[in-house]
Amino acid sequence: MAKVNFEEKLSKFSEQWTPKVIAEMNDYQFKLVKIEGEFVWHEHPDTDEAFIVIEGSMRIDFEDGSSVDLERGEMYVVPRGVRHRPCAKTECKVMLVEPKGVVNTGDTDSELTAPNDEWV
Repeated sequence: MAKVNFEEKLSKFSEQWTPKVIAEMNDYQFKLVKIEGEFVWHEHPDTDEAFIVIEGSMRIDFEDGSSVDLERGEMYVVPRGVRHRPCAKTECKVMLVEPKGVVNTGDTDSELTAPNDEWV
């Protein structure tokens, strides 16, 4: 395993809402994703999901009407089974940490469902 440079990996793709795997640790994957606008409401019934903001800012909305705002250098873990929707007013670069095989749209079928296990 070689060291991973986030900026270098992020420069290799431009599409949004399509997480790219950059490393694995045990059964977990570290993924980089670029987001902008509103994603689909979804949940992951079997796992928590960690969001780590590398650049920009984002918000995670929850079905109960609450939300959490994240800035560069901040993270939030969405507990398993909690319905949520990531959003960003302008492009935000995020690292996701989740088990291998997790679908980005969770339990929701959507045109934003991205292929799994795409490495960059």
